[in-house]
Amino acid sequence: MLGGNKSSKNTSTSTTVDTLVGRQTEILGDVHFSGGLHIDGKVKGKVIAASDKASALSVSDSGSIEGDVRVPSIVLNGSVVGDVHASTKITLSAKARVTGNVFYRIIEMEGGAQVNGQLVHDDGTGAAADGFSALTGRSMDDATPDELSEARRVKSTVIGG
Repeated sequence: MLGGNKSSKNTSTSTTVDTLVGRQTEILGDVHFSGGLHIDGKVKGKVIAASDKASALSVSDSGSIEGDVRVPSIVLNGSVVGDVHASTKITLSAKARVTGNVFYRIIEMEGGAQVNGQLVHDDGTGAAADGFSALTGRSMDDATPDELSEARRVKSTVIGG
């Protein structure tokens, strides 16, 4: 499905791949994209989608990212060392490995997937992020695991989440 061709079977998991990072490719630096990005190789830097709800990232079992990821829709079967922010949905396939926190609205996780960090549900209200920022003057991205836990506890207390 390269070059923007969609199959005639339009399923909820099919995504057009506009950009491919090949197995023998290593990118040093941040990657900013829109549309579909598929990674078979290695990225050492942040992977960030444009503020486009349709942007999607897929990482094969040979793909890896060393840096934070901010993409609405993610299908991960490779590894990420860094925090993962999926504002729409993340699918962690059987060989997925995340060393960092996973922020998600919807998560699908197959048996065998591993997360070495916290799973943080984003219900769309932004209450945890807003409260943390108001109290500390810092972004949630700069929060320690203890601070994230406290922000979630306060959010639960305040809005019954």
